[in-house]
Amino acid sequence: MNFFQNISFVFLTLLMFISCQEKEPILPTILEPTNLVVDVEIVGADAANPFGDGSGVVNFTAFADNAISYQFINNNVTTVAPNGEASYSFSTTGVNTYTIMVIATGAGGITNSQLIEVEVFASYEAPEDLLQMLVADGSRTWRIKSEANGHFGLGPVGGNIPTEWYGAAANEKSATGMYDDRYIFNADGSFTFITNSVNDANGVDPSGTVFGRVNLINELGAHNETPNGADIENYPLNDFTSQWSLSAPDGLETLTLSGTAFLGYYTGGNHQYQIFSRSANEMVLRTVDGNTEFTWWFILIADDAGTPEPPTVDVTYSNLIWSDEFDTNGAPNAANWTYDIGTGTNGWGNNESQYYTNRADNVIVEDGMLKIIAKQENFSGSSYTSARLKTQGLFDFTYGRVDIRAKLPEGGGTWPALWMLGSNFETVSWPACGELDIMEHVGNNQNVVQAAIHTPSSFGNTTNKGEVTVSNVSSEFHVYSINWSANEISFLVDDEIYYTYNPATKDSQTWPFNADQFLIMNIAMGGNLGGAIDSAFSQSTMEIDYVRVYQ
Repeated sequence: MNFFQNISFVFLTLLMFISCQEKEPILPTILEPTNLVVDVEIVGADAANPFGDGSGVVNFTAFADNAISYQFINNNVTTVAPNGEASYSFSTTGVNTYTIMVIATGAGGITNSQLIEVEVFASYEAPEDLLQMLVADGSRTWRIKSEANGHFGLGPVGGNIPTEWYGAAANEKSATGMYDDRYIFNADGSFTFITNSVNDANGVDPSGTVFGRVNLINELGAHNETPNGADIENYPLNDFTSQWSLSAPDGLETLTLSGTAFLGYYTGGNHQYQIFSRSANEMVLRTVDGNTEFTWWFILIADDAGTPEPPTVDVTYSNLIWSDEFDTNGAPNAANWTYDIGTGTNGWGNNESQYYTNRADNVIVEDGMLKIIAKQENFSGSSYTSARLKTQGLFDFTYGRVDIRAKLPEGGGTWPALWMLGSNFETVSWPACGELDIMEHVGNNQNVVQAAIHTPSSFGNTTNKGEVTVSNVSSEFHVYSINWSANEISFLVDDEIYYTYNPATKDSQTWPFNADQFLIMNIAMGGNLGGAIDSAFSQSTMEIDYVRVYQ
């Protein structure tokens, strides 16, 4: 018995020893970067111009065996360059010598470094008013002008029309991590990026988030954020410093940021921002992304510029020319309204699920309100019914203002709309006739109201659109408006503009809005914009207090 106990003890001890051995951590291999080589390109340097072409731009490319990242240090400012590439634009006029430290880092944090000296010629002297605008007293802070339409957007490479293809509506990107960023162009040439200005209220907190282009933003480091389309929103990034400089290639004033520094939205590329226009407190910038896919546009405003005036309409219309107050119970006034009936072609062209009727079950005036009612019911092969009213053939107009006071339906899959269509659509077809969506709401995105403009140059999933968050759209009445002039079209909620359309070139492709339009009001179910219909949906109502048209 003692023999077997001793054997068992030895066996258990051996198992414990083996078990402990298996739990020993496996340490990563520590490798020192070796053979560090730094290639230096002084832009424009040749036999006649050994110090460059006067732009002051120098490109560095570092490579070392076993290196996993690189850093460049200039004037005590560190730029992280995972791919080993960095570009500097030296702006001190004349021929000057600069010292750059290049650090290669390997696994385990072991580093290897080199000091590189370059002699560079810079001929550009920035005008004093530009320097004063950027720096002011040495601590001026800039931000994206989020309250303005078109503060962020894109267009074709080489384009000269700001946000030609897409411009964000005021405050449209409030959930992306961009609007709390702050930028400081320090007098010593350093650039400070504060990634969250709000959390610094009780002391410096360097943590924050930023906004950028999918894949390109990977240049800032690995991340776990799920793309929203082609965007990465709320990418975690701490405050950082870099360098800034000014130049004027081809006579265009240009801001250059070193390393991976950026403004507004990370687009990669050469990190150069042309100053398209500027005033004492504001500037419009453009840059081409690293994919050479778009030109990106930004409006920056100085924090000390004061509170901006709210946008206003260009023409004020006050003469009431047509209205319906819905004061008589029963069917809507036949002198004002007619109907679309049925399912249209392919769900009215949008894969919608409802059958439109003119029954009292779906449209009725009572208690001083027009009520459009969407219902779940089997009717003529459709699973839902609703109504679509229009003034086609009864009333149309060119230019003016429309006010519609309404309370919107709710429920996943509901898609109420208040809109206008060119009266000539039966002869020129859509989108040549032009379409103006005064208000669209999607029950799957409650309280977010949209406006959209469809033209031959942008239709279907149009880029000409804006949106705004409005509280309690299904429990309270709000006034949805459009102000349409010969030059621009503004969309308002409760008399506040949230999107304005004003293309630089008003031709038939961008501006089919010099002819009559008629009014349409409806609730669609599902479809391309409405999305999935809640399986528990039974019915919901849009109530309309009045429709008024002014010229």
